[in-house]
Amino acid sequence: MFSKVIDFGSSCYEHQRVYTYIQSRFYRAPEVMMGAKYGMPIDMWSLGCILAELLTGFPLLPGEDEADQMACIIELLGMPPQRLIEQGKRSKNFISSKGLPRYCTATTLPDGTTVLSGGMSRRGKPRGLPGSKSFVTALKGCQDKYFIDFIRRCLEWEPEKRLTPAQALRHAWLRRRLPRPPHDEEPNHSTSVSGGAGGTSVAGGAGAGGARGGSLRTPLARTPVTFNASQVAKAKLQAALSEEGSGRPPAQRRLAKVSSLEAPRRAVPGPTRLDLERRSLDLERELRVDRDSDASLDDRDHLV
Repeated sequence: MFSKVIDFGSSCYEHQRVYTYIQSRFYRAPEVMMGAKYGMPIDMWSLGCILAELLTGFPLLPGEDEADQMACIIELLGMPPQRLIEQGKRSKNFISSKGLPRYCTATTLPDGTTVLSGGMSRRGKPRGLPGSKSFVTALKGCQDKYFIDFIRRCLEWEPEKRLTPAQALRHAWLRRRLPRPPHDEEPNHSTSVSGGAGGTSVAGGAGAGGARGGSLRTPLARTPVTFNASQVAKAKLQAALSEEGSGRPPAQRRLAKVSSLEAPRRAVPGPTRLDLERRSLDLERELRVDRDSDASLDDRDHLV
C-alpha cells in the first residue's frame, strides 16, 4: 500500500512567514502554537505525526482545540524547555506564571508542596501528567525501536535538535535492510536425493551443493525448438487413441493438443477413430506446408 502526502495550500517560504494558519492542528509544531520563531523544522514535526498516524490509523496528538493540542504534546513529551517558553509570545496560554501546564490541576498541600493532577479535554478525554504517556502506548503497542526513535527525534521540543531531512535519510529506520516480499524472491530449486534407510540426502550442506543452502539457480535457456510435422501429428494421434481405448465413458475422453513442451488436455465430445485419423492427416499436411516455408519456429516465442 502506498500513501501520498498532499495539500500544501498553507505552505510558505521560510523568509516570508505571512500566514496565521500555517499547519493543521493535529500536526502543528509547538513553536507555531507558542508564537515563537519557526522555520523548516516544523515540517519534520508534521512528518513524525503523519508517520505515526499511517502506522496506527489514528492521530498521534488528537487535540480538540489548540490548548488541548498542547496538553497532548506535554502528556507525551513532558514539559517544554524554558528557553522555548520564553521565546513564545503566546506561551502564557499554555504555561502558567508558575511554570505549570494550564490543563493540569495544581493542589497545594499544608506543607507547601504542590501536587499536580491530570486534566480533561472539553469532551471529557483524560489528559495525563507531563511525560506520563510513553511512545509505545501512543503508537498502539509498536515495538520497533528504530521507528520509535525516528518519531521521537522528529518530535523534539526545540527545533534545533529536531531531525533534519538529511539526517532522516541516514537514520537506521530508513537504511536497514527489510526482508523481500514473497513475490520478489527468486525460485529456489534444491536437489534432494533420498536413498531409503541407508540413502544420502543432498540439501546443500557445507560440502554438498555449496555454501548457499544448496539452491540451484539456472538462468532461462534461450534454445530454439524445431518441430517435425509428422512427429506432431503422430503424437497427437497416439494421445487421442490412448484416450479412446482407455475404457472411460465418452463424456470423459480427452483429445490431446501437442505444444512445444507438453500436451495439455482439452475436453471435447468423444470423436470416432476415423475422425481422429482424418484430423491427424489434415494436421500433418498443414504442418508439412509450414515446415517447407519455415523450418523452425521463432525462438523468441518458444523457449525451454
